[in-house]
Formats: sequence, C-alpha cells, structure tokens
Amino acid sequence: MEGGQVLTLYRVKLSTNVERVALAMAHKGLRAESLYVPFEERAEIRRVSGQDLVPVLVDDGKVVIDSMEIVRYLEEHFPNTPHLYPAEPARKADCLVFIDWFNRVWKRPPNEITAELEKPEAERDLKRVERLGKAMQDYLDLFEQMLDGRDYLLGEFSAADVAAFPFLKYATIRDPNDPHLFHDVLVRFQKPGRDHPRLVDWIKRVDARPRV
Repeated sequence: MEGGQVLTLYRVKLSTNVERVALAMAHKGLRAESLYVPFEERAEIRRVSGQDLVPVLVDDGKVVIDSMEIVRYLEEHFPNTPHLYPAEPARKADCLVFIDWFNRVWKRPPNEITAELEKPEAERDLKRVERLGKAMQDYLDLFEQMLDGRDYLLGEFSAADVAAFPFLKYATIRDPNDPHLFHDVLVRFQKPGRDHPRLVDWIKRVDARPRV
C-alpha cells in the first residue's frame, strides 16, 4: 500500500454508504482492516469520529467521515491507483454534479418515505408516500437514458456508479434477511420493467465488481 498507510474501515453490515466505500477501495486495489459495529450500538463510532454514522475511515490516525468524502479522499491520497473521477475537468465536474444531485435530490424521497412509515400508522400520510414513491419510480427512466450507449453512468466506471449503485441495486436485488425499513422502501418503490433493460444490466455489471 502507498506510503505504508494503515487503513481502518468502520462499517455496519448491509449499509448502503459502506458499500460505496467498499466498491471504491476494491476498484483502487486498496485494502483495509474492517471493523464491524452493531447497527444499534454506535459508541465506538462516536468515540473515533465524534458522530454516529458509518462508514468511518482511519488513515494512519486521520479520521475521514461521509462515504463520498472518503471516496474523494482515497482518490486524492492514492493517486497511483485506478481512478474514480475523470481526469478531464469538464467530465470530472459532470461526475461531481451527478453525485451532488444524487445525494441532495434523489435520496430525499426514500428518506422521507422511511420517516413517514416510521410514524404510528394513524399518523402516516399515505398520499405523500405514494407521491414520493412515484418520483422514485420515475427516476428509473432517467437512469435508463443515462445508460444509452454506456456500460456505466458516465461511460467508464466512476464515483458516479459508486454513489448510486448501493441504492439502485434494490430495484432487482434484495437480501431476504435484510431487516431495514429503508431498504424495503428501495425495493418497494423501484420496479424496473421492460423499458429498463440497460438499468437492469448495469445493476448486474456493478454487482459483479469486487468489494473490500
């Protein structure tokens, strides 16, 4: 490993955000000591990083939080490994804009649906759930169009695929032992049909890639 750094990755099983980093590290040929913490017990995460969310990367004492910030950190600090961001400035900007859109816009409906369904049944706004779910389904058309003539979202495998795949994969993939409501929302409101062959193939293609 470059520079002799010792990487430690704090993770929770079945975490979408951890899978982002797992895909990125494998693509770059990096290894890390994986420390799994229980989903309901985040004291160790809090001790290390000052917050409760995974993943957390520790690189020779430096703590990095937030999945896509970790991906950018790996790109910048391990430059002699396969890249996840295009070298051309305009294409790199496209990648960064997509990731920002995905995090700020695309993720809002499933997050809000999950919050709605966590309420007592009598308090749930099911019309709002239906409206947000339709937005999730409609986005499948957008991803299908992005993949026209491409194997990956921006052409070559990139941080854009890393950002989106762990969430979009639930359109076709579900672990029957997965207990998380958020993941159930991703399954329930993403139903690819005959109009989404490229998206289905992309999910298979990325799912076949290694993870740390």
